[in-house]
Amino acid sequence: MSFRITGLDPAPFRRLYGLSDQALAAEGVRRVVADADFGFPDRIALRDAGRGESLLLLNYVHQPADTPYRASHAIFVREGAEKAWDAVDSLPEALVRRPISLRAFDADHMMVAADLADGAALTPLIEDFLADPAVAYLQAHYAKRGCYAARFTRP
Repeated sequence: MSFRITGLDPAPFRRLYGLSDQALAAEGVRRVVADADFGFPDRIALRDAGRGESLLLLNYVHQPADTPYRASHAIFVREGAEKAWDAVDSLPEALVRRPISLRAFDADHMMVAADLADGAALTPLIEDFLADPAVAYLQAHYAKRGCYAARFTRP
């Protein structure tokens, strides 16, 4: 079963790029500068920001449907990110190198399955979940902090 993974569209975040720290704070956003090459995963390009890169830490509604699963959480967006990851049957390193909580949702946005995987075990789990006709899409979350990572659909 093939899968498509997409990062977030940068359009809603562009208005925040370059704002002062004070203006960001008024929006509930904080600017963070990566102090390592690992630990700051951008949700647009689905890659870790490099040491010295600027990111925006903000709350993001990743499950907007009006169901019991409606949810938001903190995410990083690399300041200035313009190209969203969009690939078929290819996982970005940022997902492969971390434990992932994978959640399967039906067309009514109700969770129908969930599991944990990392590394090589992630692809078979994605394929198994998407093989179920009741599953409409998947959400990946970084398991340690619970932050939204990416969305999977059928190509």
